[in-house]
Amino acid sequence: MNAKIELIDGNWVGTINGKKVTSSYDQTRTVKMMSKAGYPNAVIVGADVTEEVEEDDQSQWPINQRFAFVTQLVTMLAKGHATSVIITGPGGLGKTHTVREALALNGLEDASAFDTNLPKHKTYLMVKGYSTAKGLYRTLFENKDNVIVFDDCDDVLKDMTAMNLLKGALDSYDKRVISWNAESLGDDLPRSFLFTGRVIFVSNMKRAKISDALLTRAYCVDLKMTREQKLERMTHMVAQDNFLPGFDQRHKDEAMQLINKVADRARELSLRTLQAVIRIRAAGGNWRELAEYALTN
Repeated sequence: MNAKIELIDGNWVGTINGKKVTSSYDQTRTVKMMSKAGYPNAVIVGADVTEEVEEDDQSQWPINQRFAFVTQLVTMLAKGHATSVIITGPGGLGKTHTVREALALNGLEDASAFDTNLPKHKTYLMVKGYSTAKGLYRTLFENKDNVIVFDDCDDVLKDMTAMNLLKGALDSYDKRVISWNAESLGDDLPRSFLFTGRVIFVSNMKRAKISDALLTRAYCVDLKMTREQKLERMTHMVAQDNFLPGFDQRHKDEAMQLINKVADRARELSLRTLQAVIRIRAAGGNWRELAEYALTN
């Protein structure tokens, strides 16, 4: 029997003879589930095994304190006291929400999805998903004096041309010159321009996978979490008045209690998980069994 656990697209996947048995963002949970399935000695493979198993220096900082650091750094950037911030960590646990909230508290409004008459120093641009190097250059040029939030744009980190553009944008100088030295850009874009904007890069990639050339140019917060820290973060969020404000606090607390109870069997732990269980609880009826099923299957 060939039983193994390997990292595939951000999940630790347990397989037997190539057939998937279980998967999770949390390697420890995958190991436990493979053991429950009768394969306690499944071989763990992949370059990131040591990083996932051993606690690193991030674990010395409480997870809610690290989220507070994000708020502090984004506030610095919003006020012009920082030019760039990089935030790394697993998806679904509030990185983007924390950034948006900090920007809003500092008077900046998201101008990405609607027309606004507000001056640029009162807005920020949210860029999500895939972008080519040329597309990145255009975004930087068209928002050269603005705050830009790149959210889940990890593909640009795998393109050397895009990487070099980001190096210029993330640098600590107040004024940075960004140049395009590749093929023709078209008549509407200059070959170089002065960039005075500020950049926040929110990534689901592991910090170790991001080039030091970028990390050393920006303030960085790594929000990598153990399963226990994910539960701690979720418990913290449940207590916040602005988290699902339309739902009864008792229902939110009971949902969190159930998640804590079955956490070692849950397929995934995230704010999406928590929101789903709260909605099931609010619907009433035989909610505990349904919520446990949804969490573990």
